Amino acid sequence: MNISLTFKNFEPSDHLRKYAQKRFEKLIKYANTGNTELKINLGVEKFRHIAEVTLSGDNMNMSAVEESEDMYSSIDLVYDKMTSQVRKLREKGKDRRRSRGTVRDEVISFEEGEAGREATIVEAQTYKPKPMLVDEAAMQLDTLNYEFLVFLNAETERVNVIYRRKTGDYGLIDPGMYE
Repeated sequence: MNISLTFKNFEPSDHLRKYAQKRFEKLIKYANTGNTELKINLGVEKFRHIAEVTLSGDNMNMSAVEESEDMYSSIDLVYDKMTSQVRKLREKGKDRRRSRGTVRDEVISFEEGEAGREATIVEAQTYKPKPMLVDEAAMQLDTLNYEFLVFLNAETERVNVIYRRKTGDYGLIDPGMYE
């Protein structure tokens, strides 16, 4: 973990130097990679206080720039931007790890014209259907703008699927309807 501070067109106070370093040490903890380098460039041009931060490490390269009339505000603004980027990167990594654990290597064969082609399931998700009435499911389908919705029918206590038809109406799949 390397942190380098550079100042342009002004002489920083010890408090400002400590403030910037302490603030961005938290960011490196979020990044959580072994070989991380953080470059902080602080500069003053007339009345603009500019903070530029670059974070680079293993498979990661992020940067952000902010300016305001106060150097502390610029540091806070650029810190917020960088924190947002690091969180987004961490969530993406978590999603990848989750999806790797749930993907199954099942192969489904089907005929496509004369040539045969194999389709592979590339993504699988776990989903706990929520109990609701059919009307509620239709409203949620509209609200979320999904093509279909899997839900637990509160009246029959069975898993149902509601879907939008090409005509704009709804279709309902109830596997236990014919028992």
